[in-house]
Amino acid sequence: MEKKRILFVSQEIYPFLPKSEIASTARNLSQGVQEAGKEIRVFTPRFGCINERRHQLHEVIRLSGMNLIIDDTDHPLIIKVASISAARMQVYFIDNEEFFKRKCTLTDEQGKDFDDNDERSMFFCRGTLETVKKLGWQPDVIHCHGWMTALMALYIKKVYSKDPHFADTKVVYHMYNEGFNKNWDSRFADKLKFDGFDAEIVDALKDSSFENITRVITKYVDGLTVGSENLNSELRSIFDDASCLKMDYVQEELQNKTFSEFFDKVIEESVLI
Repeated sequence: MEKKRILFVSQEIYPFLPKSEIASTARNLSQGVQEAGKEIRVFTPRFGCINERRHQLHEVIRLSGMNLIIDDTDHPLIIKVASISAARMQVYFIDNEEFFKRKCTLTDEQGKDFDDNDERSMFFCRGTLETVKKLGWQPDVIHCHGWMTALMALYIKKVYSKDPHFADTKVVYHMYNEGFNKNWDSRFADKLKFDGFDAEIVDALKDSSFENITRVITKYVDGLTVGSENLNSELRSIFDDASCLKMDYVQEELQNKTFSEFFDKVIEESVLI
């Protein structure tokens, strides 16, 4: 029987970035699900603070070279790869000098959100999908970690809805307390329109706050899972109101088998429908 394919997309992953709730979960869960019998791929941004020499990143020339247009501007897409030998898995890095060269990840030295985080998120999500297509690898499920991946379900359901490569791909969003404090750029909705999103999405995301973006995407995901043990009240309300398949927080020692089975359920549910 062919292995189910799970694409893990995370805004950070250990050991390339320091341990955090998201970085550690993405690292451990991807390995655990692989050991539970799934075929996996892992994608993350190549932030400038990642030490390429220490982690032996190298560019994958055959996957690099295309340009993505964000808000009517061309941005070169560079793909790099590194291995986590202890886990026997590779990690693909989405790179672009303008978006990811800076030495901080999501905020500057003063802790202020970068003004272009909306475009960075759009570039990361689209760059991941375009690279997966170039790999010729069709994911059954995309498991998203961190708000930089929040738009993934919208791209799959709207922009890539007629792309045969993703015809059967389901999206599961892993909810964490970590959000952003500053609304995305006031022109965010206009950028989505330029990127091919319909009026329904554009209108729904004119409020570009973390809470509203999270609430909107839950209408388009195929599954929701919880990454923070004590999810804050607003996110808990969004989780409870969602009508998709859901799985609440699972203790770390039980996650590998439980998540593998949940992904099976998401896939099987779509087949039944």
